Amino acid sequence: MSSTYSSLHYHVVFGTKWRGPLIVTSWRARLHEYLGGTISGLGGFSQGVGGTIDHVHLLLGLKPSRCLADVIRELKKSSSAWVHDKIKLSAFAWQEGYAAFTVGAPSRPAIQEYIANQEEHHHNKSYLQELEEMLKKAGIEYDPQYLD
Repeated sequence: MSSTYSSLHYHVVFGTKWRGPLIVTSWRARLHEYLGGTISGLGGFSQGVGGTIDHVHLLLGLKPSRCLADVIRELKKSSSAWVHDKIKLSAFAWQEGYAAFTVGAPSRPAIQEYIANQEEHHHNKSYLQELEEMLKKAGIEYDPQYLD
């Protein structure tokens, strides 16, 4: 085969430091837009950004030459700087880690819908409950003390 073909899509979730309620409605959409643009600037493509007051969900695609950990590190760094500069919220920070799940092509529309409906979804479930369910469903072992 003379070309490289790939379909590398990830559902990524990360929260604010200590799950602080910092991402308020008045500027949340601007942050989501910024995150999507930054993903593109980092060589990926955004297929969905959403979240609530204490976390974000991203559906993104990457080329095989891009390392997910590097993209997430730069995305968090850049978006934190944006919040500090544009929103003037100096206390803003993301938690250190993140959760990432691979997504096959047939599942992408459902993940996009899930991300788009985060506000409604979190009327019944906390970010921590959601994250634990996602980790269990994916068969990922975790220590609850490190979910903060």
